[in-house]
Amino acid sequence: MAYPFQLGFQDASSPIMEELLHFHDHTLMIVFLISSLVLYIISLMLTTKLTHTSTMDAQEVETIWTILPAIILIMIALPSLRILYMMDEINNPSLTVKTMGHQWYWSYEYTDYEDLSFDSYMIPTSDLNPGDLRLLEVDNRVVLPMELPIRMLISSEDVLHSWAVPSLGLKTDAIPGRLNQATLISTRPGLFYGQCSEICGWNHSFMPIVLEMVPLKHFESWSLSMI
Repeated sequence: MAYPFQLGFQDASSPIMEELLHFHDHTLMIVFLISSLVLYIISLMLTTKLTHTSTMDAQEVETIWTILPAIILIMIALPSLRILYMMDEINNPSLTVKTMGHQWYWSYEYTDYEDLSFDSYMIPTSDLNPGDLRLLEVDNRVVLPMELPIRMLISSEDVLHSWAVPSLGLKTDAIPGRLNQATLISTRPGLFYGQCSEICGWNHSFMPIVLEMVPLKHFESWSLSMI
């Protein structure tokens, strides 16, 4: 959950989000080093009076500034490709949940159960209880088991939506007529909030997502009470 004036990412609650945070720090350090070097060279050129007006050929320097950027790009590309493949892998999911976007609410269907589906609407501000989060609370939370691979099938019934939960590293477009999938694994229990991340109309800001990650035995009790 984000807090006021937060500058960084939310705390990672899934292996994928942890990898994304590490990759962000890795890339940011490379950008910082390059920026520092360029700033140092610019300040050096502006302050020194030493010039090389007779230099016509510098094979060594040209070789360095051709090879060095290529090495830096490889250092960025390899971890990025690794994370992309990790995000696309679906290995024997324990549960499948189908998510459909509507104007302006989400509907969920647990496809492994015979009759377990519901709609999830945002709770109006006037109906919130003390301690509830404005524009983020819903009437029906998505209850899922923690520490188990879960496959999310995401689509839309009307316009483009985007199902996003930042702390779990999830952001998948909901496209009418197309079924996208994402992998979800939570390493700890708790409430995880998200919102629609695609402008889908005048109520776009009122499509929150709330995942309630619980131990498996609590999830089984909840699923039996819902059927």
